[in-house]
Amino acid sequence: MFPQTESNPVGLSATSTIPELQQSKTAVLNTLASKHSRRSYEYAIERFIAWYCSEPRLTFNRSVVVRYRSFLERLSLSAATINLHLSAIRRLADESAESGWLSPELAIGIRRVKGVKRLGRKMGNWLTRNQAQELVNAASKTNLRGWRDGAMVGLLLGCGLRRSEVVGLNLDQLQLRDGRWVIVNLVGKGARLRTVPVPSWSKELVDAWLRHSGVTDGKVFRACFINRLSSRNRLILMAQNRRGDIYETRSRTAVHGWCCASSELNAAPFRLR
Repeated sequence: MFPQTESNPVGLSATSTIPELQQSKTAVLNTLASKHSRRSYEYAIERFIAWYCSEPRLTFNRSVVVRYRSFLERLSLSAATINLHLSAIRRLADESAESGWLSPELAIGIRRVKGVKRLGRKMGNWLTRNQAQELVNAASKTNLRGWRDGAMVGLLLGCGLRRSEVVGLNLDQLQLRDGRWVIVNLVGKGARLRTVPVPSWSKELVDAWLRHSGVTDGKVFRACFINRLSSRNRLILMAQNRRGDIYETRSRTAVHGWCCASSELNAAPFRLR
């Protein structure tokens, strides 16, 4: 009698199907708390699945991931971008193994694929002191939108906040501690809490915005509407409409200008009278 060979357990296939990879992708995205990480991982996994489908029927193992790393290197991508894609693929392999669609041995092999070494260090690009001052001075000091934009630029430059942190800032987070103004309980990337000191000149810009806008609670920065305009200003807004930042209506009593410093600014609207 010939010896019987053991068959692979059901589901532990070396060749993953597209529905299995899609379900593993969903499981990976559900484990990420940051929306930015979810967006990056989703793009990386979708790109890998597209490449995986374009090649001849492959086995989802270490050699395939190494081939995909070589494919990314031929695209002249940066080391950071390639390593981000590989991190997403490792998480995809782990979730596939947890779901029983990939053997643990293959998942371990994929996890051991090394990333690309970073050679050198980027110098980056930043503003000089004079350029930063010119940027702050560029905000208009004659209308509400200018006061708001100046305060936002002041926090971006003076406190080093991210755009999402600026537009999500609440007034009760600005507090006086030990004789100096700080932003407390600021939630950053990865849901990390930190306290950020506020320079005096940045606080003066914020105070000017609060004084002119009348904001006393809730979000510090609000979107703005402009209505009841004169005929001359209405013509100016109609000319600005070509840039896409002004919305015109044919109503006899309202021509609204949507003043939004960031696409992430979804606060309650504020009307100019």
